[in-house]
Amino acid sequence: MNWSASIRQAHRGLSILFTVIVAGIFLALGLGRQPAEWVYFLPLFPLALMMASGLYMFALPHVRKQPGDERA
Repeated sequence: MNWSASIRQAHRGLSILFTVIVAGIFLALGLGRQPAEWVYFLPLFPLALMMASGLYMFALPHVRKQPGDERA
């Protein structure tokens, strides 16, 4: 597996982790439980990694483009 595929796979895994954490927080709030303050900071770590990998995937086609490789 190449580098780009690994980044893409990690991005997918991080998005699942982020969704599970946020859903867990909302579930706890829906059940009437008030989570500890630090629980609200849990989604920030996967979100920061997703931002970095997303920016990498966004810029990848522009960086790889060779001169004269333009399509009509």
